[in-house]
Amino acid sequence: MSTRVVDTPVGRIVVVASAAGLREALWVARAEIPPDVEDEPDAAAILVHAAAQLEEYFAGRRRAFDLPLDLVGTPFQLQAWRALAEIPYGETVSYGEQARRLGRPDAARAVGAANGRNPLSIVLPCHRVVGTDGSLTGYGGGLETKRWLLGHERAVIRGQG
Repeated sequence: MSTRVVDTPVGRIVVVASAAGLREALWVARAEIPPDVEDEPDAAAILVHAAAQLEEYFAGRRRAFDLPLDLVGTPFQLQAWRALAEIPYGETVSYGEQARRLGRPDAARAVGAANGRNPLSIVLPCHRVVGTDGSLTGYGGGLETKRWLLGHERAVIRGQG
């Protein structure tokens, strides 16, 4: 495994990769930031690409990520996390809608729980999932960060980002 810290306009993200792909991109508090460790050459190369793509996202030049992923989770979590990548840039869906898209219309709470464990913030955009009434609900980076990310994407779409 290799790790790297990426500074963003709304906080720091620690990215972790194995030789197989990106494993984590998680928001962290300053006290939790580990040192950059690049002890696997293949994983380190993935981190370079991940950092570059995150920087492009925040600069408004990237709307989707193109990285190998090395997800670890239950079959349902993996299905829910992969579905996040299908939510169009700048748009939102409800947890219920995500559950329906998974063919599990009664699983909105399970989708919420799976999204709460999403290890790839921004890359698999769980910030695009909102409450049924459109309200912002929990997000690992905090609701202010979620609001910022959604506003950033909408501004980019309008040509203002």
